[in-house]
Amino acid sequence: MDPAPHLNARALDLARGWIGTPYRHRAALCGAGADCLGLVRGVWCALYGRAGPDVPPYVPDWSEPAGVEPLLHALRTHLADTPRPADGQVLLFRMGPNAMAKHLGLQSRGGAAFVHACPRAGVIEAPLSAPWARRIVARFDFPALPKG
Repeated sequence: MDPAPHLNARALDLARGWIGTPYRHRAALCGAGADCLGLVRGVWCALYGRAGPDVPPYVPDWSEPAGVEPLLHALRTHLADTPRPADGQVLLFRMGPNAMAKHLGLQSRGGAAFVHACPRAGVIEAPLSAPWARRIVARFDFPALPKG
């Protein structure tokens, strides 16, 4: 699965189109409601013309203790893990030292900001401040479109 950085730029444009969407747990409908995973799933659907894999039930509690890392595993299965920062990449955050990694956003403004869904504000573009940056567990490029 080769990464396609040009898709990251398109992904960021699409994510910015979701700004103002209210927060709704487990939702993924631009303008109507989304959580952080719903935002990424909506961008995926727009990029590839199809929904991503089914998502098992999950709770919104960011303090859930880490054991297994299902979101990290799923992202590594469907996206391209990368150490090099770039706008439009999917960022995975761990909200506490012993918590499961389960918050997502898309990097913007050269790493100075990110687009994400949060319970109080909905989908926003917010500063990627030092406290947020310290919580990044992994970053992912969108894979190249299938040939054919």
